[in-house]
Amino acid sequence: MASVTQRIKQIKQPKGGYVTPKQFTVIQKNDGLSVDAPENIHASLIGLAVDYLTRYMLGADIVNAFHISILGARRVNELSLCRDLLNQVDGLSDNSIRAACQLAGFDSAFRAGPAYYKPVSGILPDSSTIEHIRIMVNRSLSFWAEYGPVVKDGFTFEGGYTNFIDSGDGDFLTEDTLWDFKVSVSAPKNTQTLQLLIYYLMGTHSTCPEFKTIKRLGIFNPRLNNIYLLDISSIPTDVIQEVSSVVIGYN
Repeated sequence: MASVTQRIKQIKQPKGGYVTPKQFTVIQKNDGLSVDAPENIHASLIGLAVDYLTRYMLGADIVNAFHISILGARRVNELSLCRDLLNQVDGLSDNSIRAACQLAGFDSAFRAGPAYYKPVSGILPDSSTIEHIRIMVNRSLSFWAEYGPVVKDGFTFEGGYTNFIDSGDGDFLTEDTLWDFKVSVSAPKNTQTLQLLIYYLMGTHSTCPEFKTIKRLGIFNPRLNNIYLLDISSIPTDVIQEVSSVVIGYN
């Protein structure tokens, strides 16, 4: 049994990938700002902080926005510190962003296990890193103003898991698009596009009714300020069938 990302590492994709990134239409946004200077905390923490702060700024309850962080803190008996950090998240001030980064540090205890947890007090983003996160959250809010509203976020796939994949959670759903957020310095790779397709197929097998209207796969990268879109109808039927059976494990 594996998570979606673990399962992708276990398989060998055909040349170019099941879903090649070149199939996606690229829409470039430009706000005149730059986020290419060095940052002093791990990229995964930055991505989580941008994700969770965006959800919070869109109106999600603080507990829902940082749900995975709270579960991780519980596993390492740090709920008191977690509550203190949650109380510091109030928007996009320096202190709020710093608290969000430390909260994201609890995620490893839930996603990978307590053995992978490192004290979050050591996560101290510098001024450049904080400013980059602020820019990326604001870009995300602008993105949602144009492509939203969000109808579901932070969803799992109850009813859609298999003997191959038993965990995984998606980012956002709008009425007709399954969205994934990435803060990579590079364009999407075929591991990420396959991840999106797996999420879509598991969603259609799950108990989540919102997947019935999904027609597109989308990636938004607030670091590059780029949007990537693909109509699901353009993915060949044989690819859908092979990913469903060989990769996910549906009969």
